[in-house]
Amino acid sequence: MNQDLSILHLVVNASFIVQLVMLLLLIGSITSWAAIFRKLRALKNIKTQNEEFERDFWSGTSLNDLYAAAAQNAKQGGPMERIFASGMREYQKLRERRISDAATLLDGARRAMRASFQREMDAAETNLSFLASVGSVSPYVGLFGTVWGIMHAFTGLGALQQVTLATVAPGIAEALVATALGLFAAIPAVVAYNRFARDIDRIAIKQETFIEEFSNILQRNLGVHQPSSQSATPTGY
Repeated sequence: MNQDLSILHLVVNASFIVQLVMLLLLIGSITSWAAIFRKLRALKNIKTQNEEFERDFWSGTSLNDLYAAAAQNAKQGGPMERIFASGMREYQKLRERRISDAATLLDGARRAMRASFQREMDAAETNLSFLASVGSVSPYVGLFGTVWGIMHAFTGLGALQQVTLATVAPGIAEALVATALGLFAAIPAVVAYNRFARDIDRIAIKQETFIEEFSNILQRNLGVHQPSSQSATPTGY
């Protein structure tokens, strides 16, 4: 009985529909685990790169030097560095057009940083919707396999004159394996989704805070230089 009710035996002897459901759930579980590991590595890199750029930003280096370094390191840099580069790029483009109004310069830089921020958050949220789908759909797919398996089992028992636990147990057990696989796929996906959503929210808050801090720095530089010159160049903070 123990050998007959082993997981492998139940899967092999399940009906075609139940086996198909199990295969789909297994593929979903493997794919979700791959997405989880990729997202763990990506978020770790984002945190490390943002922290390194923040240290450089607040170390006293001039904004022009930081922008030159960010332009050279565009592909390898972190999201916060790219947001900073977007703001500085727009600021300098406006200055090249001989725009001297402080409000226009500041608004242009801020809008450029907000647009870059949205792009970075879209990239950070990649695969989250997939994990949410696996976490929400897998239990129902497993339940469908279970219901189908039970129906198949009872249909086969209809021709028997005497039904015992030994005849019912294999069919019910193989049907319940689908539910177990559904939960196996769903639980890690839900846990990972909640963890990643919380981490991404923290990253978003830090990047939004940086946008405000950098905007304040630009405003101070513009306020200092505007009375004495028609053009303002950020030199430090």
